[in-house]
Amino acid sequence: MSKKFTIILAAGKGTRMKSKYYKVLQPVCGKSMVEHVVSQVEAIHPDAIVTIVGHGAEAVEETLGKRTKFVLQSEQLGTGHAVLQAEPLLGQKEGATLIISGDTPLFTAKTLNDLFAYHEAKGAKATILTASAPDPTGYGRIIRDSDGNVVKNVEQKDATPEEALISEINTGVYVFDNQALFKALHQVNNNNAQGEYYLPDVLGILRDAGEKVAAYQMPDYTESLGVNDRVALARATRLMQQRINEQHMRNGVTLIDPATTYIDTEVKIGADTVIEPGVYLKGKTVIGEDCHIGTHSELVDATLGNDVTVTSSTIEHAVMHAHSDIGPNSHLRPDADIGEYVHLGNFVEIKKAKIGARTKVGHLTYVGNATLGTDINVGCGVVFVNYDGVQKWESKIGDHAFIGSNSNIVAPVDVADHSLIAAGSTITKDVPFHAMAIARARQTNKDDFWKRLPLAKDPDWN
Repeated sequence: MSKKFTIILAAGKGTRMKSKYYKVLQPVCGKSMVEHVVSQVEAIHPDAIVTIVGHGAEAVEETLGKRTKFVLQSEQLGTGHAVLQAEPLLGQKEGATLIISGDTPLFTAKTLNDLFAYHEAKGAKATILTASAPDPTGYGRIIRDSDGNVVKNVEQKDATPEEALISEINTGVYVFDNQALFKALHQVNNNNAQGEYYLPDVLGILRDAGEKVAAYQMPDYTESLGVNDRVALARATRLMQQRINEQHMRNGVTLIDPATTYIDTEVKIGADTVIEPGVYLKGKTVIGEDCHIGTHSELVDATLGNDVTVTSSTIEHAVMHAHSDIGPNSHLRPDADIGEYVHLGNFVEIKKAKIGARTKVGHLTYVGNATLGTDINVGCGVVFVNYDGVQKWESKIGDHAFIGSNSNIVAPVDVADHSLIAAGSTITKDVPFHAMAIARARQTNKDDFWKRLPLAKDPDWN
C-alpha cells in the first residue's frame, strides 16, 4: 500500500456552540472531539498527521502536543483554503491523503482504514466517504450512474427534486491522491456567495480532467454525525457512551442500566464487576475484577483492586486495594491510598493519607495528611487536625492502635503500635507503645442540680 497521510480540519471557531471554548475541544466521554479523531487516525498508522488550526490554535496545539504537526490558517476562507495550508508539509509527497474534520468524534479506525483500502482498490484520484442518511436534508447528495459510478456530488441547494430524494450523502471525509489534490486546489476559485474556497470543488476539477472519482458507502451512518451545537454534542456523547458501554459488557462487565451509566473513553474495568445505575467513571479510572460500584458513585482517575465495593461514594485520584470497601456517602480525595480489607463506612473523608490493611474507619471521620498502620480501629467522629492556618502537618498511627470516638489527633503526632486513645481526647503529644492516652476534662456530677432549674417547678417536666 502507498504511503498514507491525514489532514485534520480544526480551525473553525464554532459560533453555534455558544461557548468560550473552541469547538473541537468540547469533550465527549472524557476526551475532546479532536482527540477522538486523532486517536482513530493514529490507529491506522499514517505516515504523517497535519492538523489545520485557526481559532484557539494554542489551545488545540497544547491539547494534542506532539501527536500531530500543525499549520495555521490565519484567515477562515473555506475548507479548500484550509487544506491548501498543508501544502508546504505534504505537497511534494506521493501517496494518499485522508481529509477529516476535527468535530466528527464518532468515526472509527476501521471505517477510515476501509476507506483507504477502497480508494486504492478502485485506483481513484479521489474517494468520497458516503453514508445512507435517514434524513439527508442539508447534506450533499451522491449521484451515481446505472453502473454505480459517481457522476457528481450535488449540494442541497442545487439539487433537483429527484436528486433531493437520494439518501446517499457526502460525509465530508475524503481520500485524495496527494499530488492531484494540491494541484487541483490551485484551480479552486471563490466565485460564490460566501467568497470562500470549497474543498468539494476539487471533485469536479478532477472529474473534468478525466480522473476517476469514487465513493465508498460506510455501513454505519451515525459515525458521520458532526457536532455544531450543544444538541449535536449531546447526541454524539450518547452514541459514544453506548459504544463504550457495549464494549465493556462484551468484556464481561455487568451494567445494570447502561442508559444511566457514564463511562469515559479511557476507563478500564475487570470482568465480573457490577456497575449500578447513576455511576460516573471518569478519566483514567481502573477497576479490577469482581468489584461492585453502587448507585450514584463517582470515580475520577481512581484505581481499584479486585473485589472492591463502593457504595454511593466519590473517589478522586485515589487508590483502593483489593477487598476494601467504602460508603455510603464517603469521599476519597487525592492521594488517598486504602489498603487491603480496609473498611471505610459512611461519611468518611480521606485526603492524602495511607490506610494500612484491615484498618476500620466506621463513620463520621476525617483523615488528612496521615499514615495509619494495619489493624487499627478508628471510632466515630474522629478528626485528624492537620492544618495550623499556615501549613499541613502529618500524623502517624501505629499498627493495632485503637482510637476512641470523638477524638482529635492534632498533627504532628506519632501514636505508637498497640496504643489506645480514650474517647473524647484531644491528642497533641506522641503516644508511646502500649500506652493509653486520655486528654479530656474530668467529669463532675452536681447532685440535686435539677431542683435549681426553673423547669423543676413545671409539672410537665417532672
